[in-house]
Amino acid sequence: MNPPNECVWDYPRPPRIEPNTRHLLVTHEGRTLAESHAGWRVLETSHPPCFYLPADAVDWTRLVESPTVTFCEFKGRARYWSLRIDDGVIPDVCWSYPRPVDSQREIGGCVSFYAGRVDACYVDGERVQAQAGSYYGGWITSGIEGPFKGGPGTAGW
Repeated sequence: MNPPNECVWDYPRPPRIEPNTRHLLVTHEGRTLAESHAGWRVLETSHPPCFYLPADAVDWTRLVESPTVTFCEFKGRARYWSLRIDDGVIPDVCWSYPRPVDSQREIGGCVSFYAGRVDACYVDGERVQAQAGSYYGGWITSGIEGPFKGGPGTAGW
């Protein structure tokens, strides 16, 4: 059963973190990259939720650390991992905040995946849509309403 619809413009800024109990699954080339009923859901104004899975829910054997580093004004410094595949590497498929700012400490060490850089991500069996834009990592499900930052109707954010 899906939760009631949520409008991303009702989410707070700075982001709110909620515990996750929904089944999260990330797959690529028919194999599970990550799976959990734990972790966190991060809700930020204009963004579909980002899900952060516990590090022990991730298949690290297929990931290689990336040189990419970014900074979020609300979460701090993020590091990235790329996915090794048979014919190369898909850059920056997931990220983590090893030492986030104090207000976001729950997500420290947890991992979030870009839905558009792997074959599929699911929330309780529903395949998610990726948030538009190369920087944004939100997961769009049927219970989430936009417009979303990075997508049509948001002046190109």
